[in-house]
Amino acid sequence: MQPDPSERRKYNRIATDQMISFAPVEAKDHLAVGRNISSGGIAFEAVGCELNLGDVLRVTFNVADHTVVAVGRVVWATDTDPLTQEVGIEFIEIDPMAMRLLEEVAAGSAASA
Repeated sequence: MQPDPSERRKYNRIATDQMISFAPVEAKDHLAVGRNISSGGIAFEAVGCELNLGDVLRVTFNVADHTVVAVGRVVWATDTDPLTQEVGIEFIEIDPMAMRLLEEVAAGSAASA
């Protein structure tokens, strides 16, 4: 079976609907709903704030029983309605142990799919 050429993702995704927090580095946290996480980044739905391409954010989320704090850059943002954006960030700073945990969980998730 040939891989689907339309599937351009570099990393296995972990589906989630957990509450996460995000904020520009050095600013107050906002809450959002996570959509998926990979070792490359995270996608989430934010309400009531405007995020732009290139914004650098600190995100806090859980993987298994571990809380992860990472820094990433907004690489896409789509308005889904006048108050809501779906946002994707690419990690630029994440603890190596958290990265390994993400890779392990994603590999297990892909194997069970």
